[in-house]
Parts: sequence; C-alpha cells; structure tokens
Amino acid sequence: MHPMLTVAVRAARRAGRIINRASLDLDQLQVARKQRNDFVTEVDHASEQAIIETLLTAYPDHAILAEESGHNAGKGAAKDFHEADHLWVIDPLDGTTNFIHGFPQYAISIALMQRGVVTQAVVYDPNRDELFTASKGSGAFLNDRRIRVSKRTRLDEALVGTGFPYRQLDHIDEYLHMFKMVTERAAAVRRPGAAALDLAYVACARYDAFFEFGLAPWDVAAGSLLITEAGGLVGNFAGDSDYIFTEQVVAAAPKVFAAMLNLLNTKSAEVKAPGTASNP
Repeated sequence: MHPMLTVAVRAARRAGRIINRASLDLDQLQVARKQRNDFVTEVDHASEQAIIETLLTAYPDHAILAEESGHNAGKGAAKDFHEADHLWVIDPLDGTTNFIHGFPQYAISIALMQRGVVTQAVVYDPNRDELFTASKGSGAFLNDRRIRVSKRTRLDEALVGTGFPYRQLDHIDEYLHMFKMVTERAAAVRRPGAAALDLAYVACARYDAFFEFGLAPWDVAAGSLLITEAGGLVGNFAGDSDYIFTEQVVAAAPKVFAAMLNLLNTKSAEVKAPGTASNP
C-alpha cells in the first residue's frame, strides 16, 4: 500500500471509531442546522479534526479541503485548489442525516489530489467495517480484495444509484425529469443518501451506474478514483472529465456509462447545479 494511502486509512479508521462510539448514544447527539435540510453534529467536527490531525502530523506541508472547516490552509495551500501539490479532500461523515436517524448508511471519504489529479482514495463504512481504497495506477480494493465494476452492458438491466437535491430545490423539477427518465429505462433506482458510498458501490459492482448533481468535491473525489481504478468511467453530464468541482457526476461501467450519458444529455443542457453542496 502506498505510504500516503496508509496514513489516509489510519485517519479513516480513527474517525470511524469516533463515529461508531457516537452512534451508540444518538439521543445525546448535539445537532446544528447549517441551512435548510443540511445538518452538522459534533461527531462531524470530531471526525474531521481527527482526520486532519492524522494527515498533518504525517504531512505538515500538505493542504486541506474539508467539508466542515472549509479550506484549512495548511503550509502547502495554494490559492487555486488545482495548483496545490498535495491537497487532501475530506468528508468526515458523508450521510449526516442518515447518521442522526440511526440509518446505517454513511461513510468517511478521504482523497489526495496532486495538481488537480486524485491519486489516493479511501472510503470507509464504519457500520460494515468496509474499507474501499485505491492508488492511481494500482487498482481498487475492498478490504484488500481487488474490485471491478459491473460487467453489465444494458441500461435496462442496470441498478442505478442517485441522490435527490435536498437543500436548494431550485432545480428539483429538472432533476425529477431525469429521475423519471432513468427510472423508466433502468432495472431499478436506489437513493440511500451517502454519495461517497454510492460511488464506492459502483466500483465494486453493487451498482451499475450512479448520477447526481449538486455534489461537492469531498463527496466525489475519493469515489471517482475508486471507480476509474476498478475499470469504470466518471464524468459530468456531458461526459467530460471536469466533474469534481462542477457539481455534476455520472459514473458507471463503460457501456452503461454511454447509455446514461445519452439519457441525461436530453436534459443536462437545462440543468445548472446549485451553487453549493455537501452531504445529506
């Protein structure tokens, strides 16, 4: 395992222990509302602090982009995220609303971007103790077992993951139209509520495809590398590679990816994703 990935795994497992302890006493959880339908808990903050501390202890010159603390300008911070030599992109608890309700679908997402390219990725599900990892050029793994995307080639046989817009609802009608089209064409659609895990599920063939808009970099960065290293494709709704910072993502096994693009492009020209995003 790459040394930087080893440190990221250590950080994720440390955060997972914090989250698992807190999940045993949800009645005592302090919850704050960031904005409509967007919540944060002290667990989000504690998890993020543990991850940042672990990463910066090992790599004090690296920069941080984290959901709750924003751009935590480490010594290696650049004015433009794309210019940072080493930028850790962190979601300390993807699926906070699920966590608050005791719905066991949430995860920790940690990615390393080097000059705008994701090179290391960890998505950790502390409920199931499932650790998804990838290093650029070295494949993707689930608990040290190599994973590959689905071999399915037809959209009408595909299980597709998605996420509904949940805070800024300006584009709900456009999204619902896309949702309707996918539902009519695919075998089935699921919406569990944690995008980082949804992307990991594409990588290990639990899903055949995933699409969503309004996602933030910390929702997408780690999962995108898992998918490409597992043989899948990721892009925005036009199929371009600029998806981490543009709030549109579609990911799938290669032939299903093409079918998803054909479907979504009938509506994507009308869709302009909301200005900010984070996890449900």
